Parts: sequence; structure tokens; C-alpha cells
Amino acid sequence: MEALLVLANISDAAYKYLGAGLAIGLGLIGPGIGIGLLGASAMSSIGRNPEAASSIQTNMILGIAFAEALGIYALVAAIMIGFIF
Repeated sequence: MEALLVLANISDAAYKYLGAGLAIGLGLIGPGIGIGLLGASAMSSIGRNPEAASSIQTNMILGIAFAEALGIYALVAAIMIGFIF
């Protein structure tokens, strides 16, 4: 019961900033894991087949760019939550 009273005293701005922080935090976990997996797989593939390094590197950079775009979308969403709404 006392926890509900504490939550009732929190302002709307605090909830807004908490939501923005969660949006950026959770929105960057996926791209971070994805970029790590892409880099590890590319290095493993280049180690097995060094002749295909340029093709593998090109595809890796393209995949990293797409994964990073998701992180940027999360950042934009957090900024919108924090400053606009």
C-alpha cells in the first residue's frame, strides 16, 4: 500500500523522462547485440576464407548500418518523448 502512495507522488514529468530513458536503453540493446554478432561472424568467415574478405566486409558494413539505424530510431523516439510530449 505504501508503494502506491510513493508512486502517486511522482510528477508527470518524471514519468515522461523515465519513459524516454527506457526507450533509449531498451532500443539500443538489440542493435548493440546485432552489431557484435555481425562483427564476430564476419571475422570468423574471413578467417575461414580470406579470399572473400572484401565481399564479406562490404556485407558486414551494410548490415551494421542497418542495425545502427534502429538505434538512431530509438534515440529519436526518446528525444520526442522527452521534449515534445
